[in-house]
Amino acid sequence: MNQASPTPPRTVLRGGWIAAPRQPARTPLVRSEQRSPSPDRNLGHELPPVVREADIAVVDGRIVAVGAVGGIADDDVIDCRGCLVTAGLVNTHHHLYQWLTRGRAVDEGLFGWLQTLYPVWARMRPEDVHAAALVGLAELARSGTTTVADHHYLVPGGDDSVFDAIALAAGRVGVRLHLSRGSMDLGERHGGLPPDSVVEETDDILRSCEEVVSRLHDAERVWVNLAPCSPFSVSRELLRESAALAARLGVRLHTHLAETLDEERAALAQYAMRPVAVLEDLGWIAPTTWIAHGIHLDTAEITRLGEAGTGVAHCPSSNGRLGSGICPVPALRKAGAPVGLGVDGAASNEVGALQPELRQALVLARLATGNPGAFGPPDALELATSGGAACLGMPDVGLLVEGARADLAVWDLSDAPDMDDPLAALVLGPGRTVRTLLVAGQRVVDSGALVRVDLPAARQELATRARQLWARR
Repeated sequence: MNQASPTPPRTVLRGGWIAAPRQPARTPLVRSEQRSPSPDRNLGHELPPVVREADIAVVDGRIVAVGAVGGIADDDVIDCRGCLVTAGLVNTHHHLYQWLTRGRAVDEGLFGWLQTLYPVWARMRPEDVHAAALVGLAELARSGTTTVADHHYLVPGGDDSVFDAIALAAGRVGVRLHLSRGSMDLGERHGGLPPDSVVEETDDILRSCEEVVSRLHDAERVWVNLAPCSPFSVSRELLRESAALAARLGVRLHTHLAETLDEERAALAQYAMRPVAVLEDLGWIAPTTWIAHGIHLDTAEITRLGEAGTGVAHCPSSNGRLGSGICPVPALRKAGAPVGLGVDGAASNEVGALQPELRQALVLARLATGNPGAFGPPDALELATSGGAACLGMPDVGLLVEGARADLAVWDLSDAPDMDDPLAALVLGPGRTVRTLLVAGQRVVDSGALVRVDLPAARQELATRARQLWARR
């Protein structure tokens, strides 16, 4: 007689408020008792429902039910009463190694800031980057982030084991990693911004890209993307060949673009084209590409990015810290471009957390448009979850629906009992860390503490290595 297969264990998040981003038409809506959604007259869509005392059931790393979930004896129950539950946040642009150089060049714009720090970054070793990545990813997890896109473009001596070091750190923390194999091949002697000591040969870069994809890309916990750094630090050949290689390998493309007016002037001087036109000419403007920053875009360029479905990582605090400008987020979204949120490196955003960027995105969008109705808390949540997932090509991430990956953040709102709207409390209220964070249904943060990483010890290790890096010659 055949025995029945054992029932897989089930986790149930019970009794919290649920804030879900707008769902694509192909995705079933949340099934539960919903507040009546109010129309957003500015954007022409319904706001995300906020559901009181709803449950989410998780089995084998996927959401299997949302709404009223009956209990069974062996449930692993997470009590979410008094908490807001969202999809885990998606960080679409970061430089984890920059945790080694926080608080430097504080009065510089992008080019001066880079020229100050390039010589220091040239002295980094893979173990230094691992220490920085461990702290950076741990802090991101505490701020509700379940997927992190890290753009690492400094490979001193061509030692690409640094990418293994970053992936190892992500595995230790327990988050998903979009690992962008960055690169620079255009040093000062050939008209580029970076010193020659930090650039690689084009052929070596392409060979390494293929090897890193083969070694680390599993499309479950680690995705590898090809990511030449920027139009002012790479050759046209590297941009063109990276696009061809990414298409052959089936991976995505990422780069910095339209971040500063200095970049625009450099592109016009070098190529007689604006930065977007440079990428268009080289086969980059496509739905498999997302760019970081996208600040200095004209109307035609915004339209083109929307038509192509090219994503944009909006990094509000970093752009403000460097005085770069404000990304035209409402216009990009109206044009149809996926837009996500990014922290950027901790050397230009010393907080290093994603949750505060929701408020920053809202404030800057309203300042830029002069319209308080142009961008609200639901829009900020969408950028931080499903918008970011769209940039990264992850259709089953950033959603609270059956079948989605069970990457979930539980936010304790007990400090804001006076705020009737829990989503407004998350976005506009005081900065906060998560109470519980699940990745593939597994606890990464529990009761406010990291499950797998001793953060004080990791911070001390990072501080030691940072001091050694600055002293190293």
